Amino acid sequence: MRLVVDLNRCQGYAQCAFLAPDVFAMHGDEGLLYDPQAEAAQRERVAQAAAACPVQAILVDELDLAAAGEAPDA
Repeated sequence: MRLVVDLNRCQGYAQCAFLAPDVFAMHGDEGLLYDPQAEAAQRERVAQAAAACPVQAILVDELDLAAAGEAPDA
């Protein structure tokens, strides 16, 4: 699974780090670290994190979602 976080958009709310701690981690108060090649086993948690992001900064590869049989959401 490939994902990108728009760090210019990210405001450090940390919802992603709470919902998918194996993929996202906060470094300091506002710095976000993440694994851009998260394991497929993390798909559901990453999807929850992307949906919960208040500024929609997390983008998951739509081709990857289609291959998994999931409908990409905005």
